[in-house]
Amino acid sequence: MLRPADMPTLSRPSPLAAGALPALFIPIWATGFISARAVVPHVDPLAFTAIRFTAVALVLALIATASRVRWPGDRAGWRDPVIAGFLMQGVYLSGVFWAVSHGLPAGIAALVGSLQPLLTALLAQPLLGERVSGRRALGIMMGFVGTGLVLAPKLGATDPSGIPPLALAVSLLAVLALTLGTLWQKRTGGRVDLLAGATLQFVGGMACAIPLALAFGSTAFDPAPALWLGLGWAVLVNSVAGILLLLVLIRRGAVAGVAALFFLVPPVAAVLGYLLFGEVLTPLQGAGMALAALGVAVASRG
Repeated sequence: MLRPADMPTLSRPSPLAAGALPALFIPIWATGFISARAVVPHVDPLAFTAIRFTAVALVLALIATASRVRWPGDRAGWRDPVIAGFLMQGVYLSGVFWAVSHGLPAGIAALVGSLQPLLTALLAQPLLGERVSGRRALGIMMGFVGTGLVLAPKLGATDPSGIPPLALAVSLLAVLALTLGTLWQKRTGGRVDLLAGATLQFVGGMACAIPLALAFGSTAFDPAPALWLGLGWAVLVNSVAGILLLLVLIRRGAVAGVAALFFLVPPVAAVLGYLLFGEVLTPLQGAGMALAALGVAVASRG
């Protein structure tokens, strides 16, 4: 196993490896929305996220211990990853799972997540001093327009394929939290060991999810195979593998460019939602997703 002490060698990846990381990250992140949809009938979403974060924190802590990571040596080193995790994991994923459980389709939830690049671009310059080029801004706006094409036809509709306004609002607030967490991670995370930081992030997620579950969740629990499969996938693939990939991408690339990858998540989630749950998009919504995907191609060349 590559120890975190050896991680600096990853700062100069080969072109093949550099391209493979985003290609691997996108489907991993997309299946997070599918696992949310799969476990909804079997467990309260807030209780599920609390269990998930606790399990992930334990798994990462075991990996970190076995790898003999270098834990932070000062208070800020412990505090900053916890704050990032509170926002990126706790608020974001709790909000997404709640929204999906209250009728927001998985593909739409993923698409709302793709608004993150617009928010990131708006905030990256004043908060981080990171310049957003004209090409990248154009790509981000293309993605934003594509997102609008997907959301507009179904917003507030009363049929089963409609978009519940409250669930959409919660999802939008969750994306704002993810954006702020990403910016905070970019600003403060470079001096903390990657694996130690990821572990502390999920401690931050626990600090958000457990109180939410206790205050607003339910103890209803149906131990069906779909629940155990969804939990295992969410812990080991979406969380452990996904967050480590995201942190590597954030550390290596411009934060606005990394955020633009989220434009590619909705089409993948929509296809999986159709194959597994019969969620259908109209031709106009499909065109909107295609425009969003084109936006990421433009933005990534920023």
